[in-house]
Amino acid sequence: MDKKNLFSYSPVRYFENISGSNLKAGEMGLITAKKGLGKTSILVQFGLDNLLDDKYLVHVSFDQESSNVISWYSSILAEISKKRNVKLEEISEDIMKKRTILNFNQETFTLPKVVNTIKALKDSGINIYSIILDGLNLDNTKTEDIQCMKDFIAKENMTAWFSYTCEETELKNTLDKSKIELFTTVAHLVPDGKQIYMQLLKNGDGKVPLDTKTLLMCK
Repeated sequence: MDKKNLFSYSPVRYFENISGSNLKAGEMGLITAKKGLGKTSILVQFGLDNLLDDKYLVHVSFDQESSNVISWYSSILAEISKKRNVKLEEISEDIMKKRTILNFNQETFTLPKVVNTIKALKDSGINIYSIILDGLNLDNTKTEDIQCMKDFIAKENMTAWFSYTCEETELKNTLDKSKIELFTTVAHLVPDGKQIYMQLLKNGDGKVPLDTKTLLMCK
């Protein structure tokens, strides 16, 4: 089984079954949850989904070292491969060579600066399709800066997934309305007893269960 076949078994297919589709070019999505519940895992699953589809990805982290981000990708790819009986070494190197990891300090690095960095990567010949932005404090991020990212991905036919630490379960309480309007899809991770699921707050109203051991999206 090659990576293209593995793509059809990506956990993101469960998300698409509930939401109707993944992000389209020019769209941004947002995953919210309280701290430590699994936002990074979800973002990495979306990131791997692009890599398995042979698309270039930039993962921007504002709160984790590159080594931690690499561990997330390795762990989740291993779990996906295990479920499908695929030898990891046969696909891992080919997949990860299309992933770029960037670390920024949000105290000194704004989204427009991130846009400029990614633009420079594209100008150097890297055909980036998707961006992951993990750990950015959206409360302290200006609406016009988020708009800058949205304008950029729309112009370049890219997608972007953000994470945001927030315990609110209602869309209207998540962020200011002007910021929420910029995201096509918003989903919140909800603990429910011993279970965790991803509840769609915008662009649908279904929920996707997460495997409590692996945090992979599942049936």
